[in-house]
Amino acid sequence: MEKRATMVDVAELAGVSQATVSLVLNGVTNARISKLTRRRVLDAAETLGYRRGKAHPVPEGRQRVIGLIIDEVSTTPFAPPFIVGARDEAALQDVTVATFCTRSDPALEQAAIDLLVSQKTIGILYASLITRQVSVPDRFGELPLVLLNCYERKLRYPSVVPGDLVGGFTAAEALLKAGHRRIAHLAGETILEASVDREKGFRQAMDKWGIPPQDQLVTLGGWTIRAGRERALELLSQPNPPTAIFCFNDRMAIGCYEAARTLGMRVPQDLSIIGFDDEDLSAYLDPRLSTMVLPHDEMARWAVGQLLDGYQAADQDERLQKIKIECEFIERESIAPPRG
Repeated sequence: MEKRATMVDVAELAGVSQATVSLVLNGVTNARISKLTRRRVLDAAETLGYRRGKAHPVPEGRQRVIGLIIDEVSTTPFAPPFIVGARDEAALQDVTVATFCTRSDPALEQAAIDLLVSQKTIGILYASLITRQVSVPDRFGELPLVLLNCYERKLRYPSVVPGDLVGGFTAAEALLKAGHRRIAHLAGETILEASVDREKGFRQAMDKWGIPPQDQLVTLGGWTIRAGRERALELLSQPNPPTAIFCFNDRMAIGCYEAARTLGMRVPQDLSIIGFDDEDLSAYLDPRLSTMVLPHDEMARWAVGQLLDGYQAADQDERLQKIKIECEFIERESIAPPRG
């Protein structure tokens, strides 16, 4: 799926804040924004093709509203791309997205469904902050439904998740292409599907290059900066330490930076590091962190498109499938060929 421009992209090109872009593109006339700045924002949006997506007809007899029911929004920075992507895609057809944070509470979910049904809305996006298998309660069948970052074992509804396995493969291969052969992987918690898939991708890449991964270089459990620092210190203190580390997420990669500096090592001259998730801090580390992008914006856009295309839960066609969207590799300055 081709990645579409976001407000962040427009803001970077125009040299303004995302809030300014939002005010200009949404036509807020009383905002104190100069004509020159407005022109820069509009020119940047035109250059990037922002808001130029596929046209989707709004189902007849429905209010121009989509419900986004999400279990959590405050524990990680990953919820905003779901909300923004859904909002921007829906706005192409002048459709509004109403967001409900329910913490998977059945009573709160039912209240949200009752409201959306009574208002004859287009449908529901059922989102999970963590990629996982879910069992969708039957009450959600009252409106067209698309699963976002989650899926059911039996395909009753369209679903979309990130391609974590391919992402893990791509991350490991970036280090292999740079010339590294002794590569460590700081895996996440095994209860997380993303962790399992990213490790599988790492192992597949190593096998493809004829370098079976060494178990002592694959450490399990953890996702925090502290976990990354502690586990990297253990690995880098070995007699034959790795020359590169692929981390389950960017937070663990930050811990690796700290461990390297504690031991007097430089990134990337002495140690190459790649993360996953492309959190905001990644681009501001020194050196800037190479990482993989979670395609949450694209996933949300795809899910909105399914609803606007008039999907009905009773349909038994090719749309009842689990779609995986690839994670993009962002190459920065934390990867270099190994010394010697």
